[in-house]
Amino acid sequence: MFSVFISILLLLSVPLAEFLPEKPRRSTLNQLTRTLLRKYNRGVRPVLNWTDPTIVYIDFIVQSVLDVDGQTQKVTTNIWYRQIWKDEFLVWDPLEFDGINEISLSLDAIWVPDIIISEFVDVGRSPSLPYVYVNSSGTVKNYKPIQVVSACDLEIYAFPFDRQNCTLTFRSWLHTVGEVDLALWRSPEEIINDTREFMNDGEWELLSVPSRYCQLHMEDRDYAQIQFNVVIRRRPLLYVVSLLIPSIFLMVVDVISFYLPPNSGTRITFKTSILLGYTVFRVNMMDELPATAIKTPLIGVFFAVCMALLVLSLAKSILVVKLLHHNEKEMKEMSVSACLLDKYGSSSQSFNESSFTSMKTLDEADQCGGFDFDFHVEEDLVSLCELPDTVLQLERVLQEVVSLRYYLHQVESDGTTQTDWLALCYKMDRLLFRLYLVILVIYSSTLLFLWIAWSSA
Repeated sequence: MFSVFISILLLLSVPLAEFLPEKPRRSTLNQLTRTLLRKYNRGVRPVLNWTDPTIVYIDFIVQSVLDVDGQTQKVTTNIWYRQIWKDEFLVWDPLEFDGINEISLSLDAIWVPDIIISEFVDVGRSPSLPYVYVNSSGTVKNYKPIQVVSACDLEIYAFPFDRQNCTLTFRSWLHTVGEVDLALWRSPEEIINDTREFMNDGEWELLSVPSRYCQLHMEDRDYAQIQFNVVIRRRPLLYVVSLLIPSIFLMVVDVISFYLPPNSGTRITFKTSILLGYTVFRVNMMDELPATAIKTPLIGVFFAVCMALLVLSLAKSILVVKLLHHNEKEMKEMSVSACLLDKYGSSSQSFNESSFTSMKTLDEADQCGGFDFDFHVEEDLVSLCELPDTVLQLERVLQEVVSLRYYLHQVESDGTTQTDWLALCYKMDRLLFRLYLVILVIYSSTLLFLWIAWSSA
């Protein structure tokens, strides 16, 4: 009876085995993960012999330069970072696990080297990737993009033709070279000219990425570190078009404005408009210039001196116009004709006053060298007292004729003096213009010399 029952169970088990589903492959992956991490301690450096250092291979590719802040001396770059090391506790035989050669593990579950960037100053917006790849030989690959905000000694003296050399130093924060050593994943020759992933359509151009291995000696200990020098150069076309060319045009227009006549009154108005326009231009372009508390860019000195030259040009024109108007005012104040008209314009003057004024006028005319009269004061006074009214009227007419002649001569003399003064002012204007050109040439030569000295340094 018992044998019959066993036979029935065997018959029923055969078709049930055929309908059972095949064991999924993911269970092998889970089994492998549990096997690797069952006794794994992420706080212990993964070496079987504790005297052997863990060699961490480092490599990175620069993708873009996001920001260069001259005031805070910070550079923001986006890099593709690669970190490879061997974990001797994460080794398995692929044949025992259905040929699995590589798996992904959580970054929080295994040991990770404490590699930092020494120039790191701020947390960037880097994406968080929680997994790493591990192959059957124990090689761990940690690939991730990083946005690095690092300190850099920026040299903006030659802005916008500047070139920057920013260093990124990778080192272990705690472990010495006997525990964690660093090495380059690729050769320095491959890294230095690797610009294939760089976004080359922005403001900055990647020139090279030289790298070197060195050891830092500190507190009787040696720490391994790898330095990558990111050499970048600014594209100056935008700043040349928006900053330099407008400034040069305004200076050229200011020089041309010296050919306007100084007595026309339009030169000062024109130069004032140029100075006002340059001031507005500087205010609008202030955000385009890099700010630093240590050094002033050469272009900043260029703008400041250009504004000083515009002010000097305006002051020179004001001086010339002031001299011209000062001459006209003095001519009006010292005009003898106005005095003569004031003296002889009234008909209520007495005979004695008219005689005395006539004698004074003739004496002045004789002193000026314009007339030659032979009058005797005593005889004239006696004769005038004895003459009848007709002769007195003739004498008055003679005085008026002499005064009119003297007035005409004085007007002619004043016109000649004013012409000579105007010619003198024009000569002074040309002299000041040439002096202005000399200052402008000296200034331009100094800028060119400083530029050549910086380029050859």
